[in-house]
This record gives sequence, C-alpha cells and structure tokens, in this order.
Amino acid sequence: MDVVAWIHALLQGAAGLASLQSLGLIALGVLLGSVFGLLPGLGPVTAIALLLPATLGLQPLPALLVLAGVYYGAQYGGSLPAIVFNQPGEASSVMTSLDGHPLARQGRTGSALAMASVCSFIAGWAGIAAVAVLAPPVVALGLQFGSAERFMLLVVGLVGATVLASGSFIKALAMAALGVLLGLTGWDARTGTARFVPEALEPWMGQHHGLTDGVGFIALALGFFVVAPVAAELAGLARLAPRTEGQADAAPAPAAPSPAVQATGWQDRPTRAEWRAAAPALLRGTALGAVLGVVPGGGALLASLAAYQVEKIASRTRLPPLGEGNLRGVAAPEAANNAGAQTAYLPMLALGLPPNAVMALLLGALGLHAIEPGPSVMRVQPGLFWGLVVSMWVGNVLLILLNLPLARWWVPALLRVLRLPRRALLSTLMVAAGLGALALGPHGWGVWLVMGLGLLAFVLQRLGCEGVALLLGFVLAPGLEEHLRRTLQLARGQWLVFLERPLSAVLVMIAIGLLLVVVVQPRRRGGRGR
Repeated sequence: MDVVAWIHALLQGAAGLASLQSLGLIALGVLLGSVFGLLPGLGPVTAIALLLPATLGLQPLPALLVLAGVYYGAQYGGSLPAIVFNQPGEASSVMTSLDGHPLARQGRTGSALAMASVCSFIAGWAGIAAVAVLAPPVVALGLQFGSAERFMLLVVGLVGATVLASGSFIKALAMAALGVLLGLTGWDARTGTARFVPEALEPWMGQHHGLTDGVGFIALALGFFVVAPVAAELAGLARLAPRTEGQADAAPAPAAPSPAVQATGWQDRPTRAEWRAAAPALLRGTALGAVLGVVPGGGALLASLAAYQVEKIASRTRLPPLGEGNLRGVAAPEAANNAGAQTAYLPMLALGLPPNAVMALLLGALGLHAIEPGPSVMRVQPGLFWGLVVSMWVGNVLLILLNLPLARWWVPALLRVLRLPRRALLSTLMVAAGLGALALGPHGWGVWLVMGLGLLAFVLQRLGCEGVALLLGFVLAPGLEEHLRRTLQLARGQWLVFLERPLSAVLVMIAIGLLLVVVVQPRRRGGRGR
C-alpha cells in the first residue's frame, strides 16, 4: 500500500466515525474502561466479558468501538489508584505504584499523575501509529498464506501463549486443549453430527438451545472471567470473616483516607528538567511495549514489568533511586503498558491471532458479528478495520482530557466506592452476569450454562489452571479445524504437506522451538517442567 492509498484508508476510517453516535460510543467505552481500571481487582477482561451481551444489538464497528475503548481506558484508569492509594486497579499498573505512590506521599501527586497521563498518551499514539503503518504489509503477507500456513500460524500462537504463560506448562497445555474441545462442541456443519454432546442429555437440551448449538462464546467469557473470579473472591472473604450464628452482615468501617490523598501537591507539575530526564524512559518504554505487545502471552503486563527492569538498570546512577519516587519509574511502565495495549491489535486484526486474553475476547466479538478474523478483514471490510484504528487515536485524546484535569475529582468518588462492602460490589457483578446470561437462550438455558462454566472455572482455578489458555484455544478452535481440514483435503490426507511447504515448515520449527523452551528450562517459575 503506497502513501496515498494509506492516507485514503485513514480518511475512510475517520469518515466512519464522523457521527455523534460513534464519538459517544468511544467516550462511553473509555469512560467504562477508566472506571473498571480505577476499581482494584477488576480490569478490562471483566469489563469486556460483562459488556459482550450488550453489544449483540449493535453493528460490528460500534460494538468494537465500545469494547476497544474499555481496554485502553483501563490502562489509563489503573494508574490513579496505583499512585494515590498504592492499590493498582489493573495488573499492568503494579509497576507504576512502585515510584508513583512514594511521589504522592511526598506531596507530588500532580507530578506523578501528569507524568503517567502524558507518557500514556504519547506511547498510545505511537503504538497506534505502528499498527497503522505495519498493518498493510502484515495483511499482504497474511493473504499469501495458504491453509497449511494459516493452520501452523494458529498453532504457533497457541503454543507460544501456552509456553509463555505463568504457572505449570502441563496445566496450561491441558487448558488450551480443553478450550479447543469446547470450541468444537456442537453440530459439525460438514457431517451434520453433534460432537462431544452426551446423547442422554438430548431430551433435556433440544436442538436449538442446548449444547448441540455449541458452547457460546459469551457464556464462556461470563463463566470464566466474571462468575469464577467473583465466586473465588467471595469464598476468600467468607474464610477471612467467618460469621457466628445469628450475626448479621456488617459493613466494614470506612477506611481512613490515604496519607497521599491528604497531602498537598495536586497542582504540582514536573519541571522542564524532569520532563527532559524522563524522555529517554518514555522512548525506551514505548519501544519495548510496542514489541512485547505483539508477543503471544505478552501484552501490557509483561511490557510494564520489562520496561521497569530496563529502567532500573539504565537509571541506577540517578537520584532518587527507582522505588523511592523517581519520575522515570512512572514514565517507563506507563509508556510500555499503553504501547503494548495498542500494538496487540496488530496480530489480532491482521492475522486473526490474539496475543492476550483481551484480544481473544475482541476476536470472539468479531465472530459474534459473523466477521471472519484474519487478513480478509482489511480487504472485505476496510471501513471496520481503519475505523477501529482511527477510533483509538480519538479515544486516547478523550482519555487524557478525562483523566488529567479530572483526576482530583475522581479520588473522592473512588474513596466512596472503596468504602462500600466488597460483597456489594461483587454481588452487583454477579447480577450483571446473570442478566447477560438471560439473553443467551430461552428457558433460562443461558443462565444454567454460565453457572456450569463458572463452577468448572472455579474448580480449575483452585487446581492452579489459568483460563487465558482455555480462552485462546476456544477462539482459535474453529480456524484450526477449518484450515486443517482444508489442508488435508487438498493434500489427500498427506500430513507431510506441512513440511513440504517452506513457510509452513518454518512455522513447524518455530512451534517445536517454543516447546523446547520448556525442556531446556524445566525448573522455570511455577514448576513448568512438571
């Protein structure tokens, strides 16, 4: 794609957003993302899983505008509680609190928040620019792939996410396999037979609202990423605060305001010297986040961790040291997690390969709207592709306008929410999940399915199994089956076709190499060799 065609594509995407409805949906998405990012223990995965049923009535682009806004909105929102309360609202904001909270306690709350917001904005725009520039050549390469190459590409993505996931490799592999099996449950369109459905349950389920229709993506998302985490936290609260017989539920005493909130410094801003000193950290964090954002199993969390460690080495001679209130320790992870959040869209949109759980949810959202993920999206629906890219630029502008000037007013509202009983918030999330489940099928079948999947996820979580690998396996299962079946049909059942095609053979070697990582490092964290 030449420069003129690229500019025309961006203008086409901008034209699709030139309405109050589109701008309102972007604003709604970033606002909801900021709220979920502000609340400790929640994040974009929970928010997107809850919103999926509500987007079924929207057109594809408006639905993606809301869901995408939630994702990068949570990256912004998580920094405020991390800095002010030392309670990161989102996992990728953990590293920000290491230097952000000491700055707030020193009376420099405004400087820390300004550094976080500006670095997030610059890195976010840079990440979107990288997606816009790299997407056309990546899509052009993906269009050259045959079924064998596409199958092996999905295998590499699934294996990579399994190998790089935290915890036991065997458990992650089992969860990925279970996700593929769940993704293949239901009627086979080619043979007309029901797969993985017990015949004894047929009289109860029927043909139009039972497992014969497959495990719904929304039901899986609600069960694994809303019901199970909420149930686990409620179980933890019950163990921590057992009730005696006849004792009524009592709301916890309001927490005292954090010293950081009472401190002065909301109007404080970094000096020019501090901005110049933080510029290298911003650039390093942006570059590192942009690269790690496309890595399977990576994303914003891995990017922020790596950026902070790199900055710790690069700033070892600087005063104050990182961890004691250095603005570089805020700039690097904030730039990394926002750049990584944006570039994660590149493999998802261009190749249909989600690098993390949020992208897997967005990929599933495309499927809910009958859009085949992969390189064909840009060619068949360019307005959707480029409209989403342009919307991320618009959303980042709205976010800095929302978070930087209004940060001081967010804090009292957040304090009121944090003083509410935790059970009340968790119960509200459970009710919202139940309402979403009601839309999944008649006779309450969706509710029973969500409850069953939530119970399964709760048990698996207790056994130390992660739901991310299962989600990736689930969303990739249809593509894996389709491309494998097509490849073997064209090759007349010869499995050697994957080694005879050069690019496919390279992908096979990459997959084997990723598996060898587990063999070479059997004692990785979490007992991965066991």
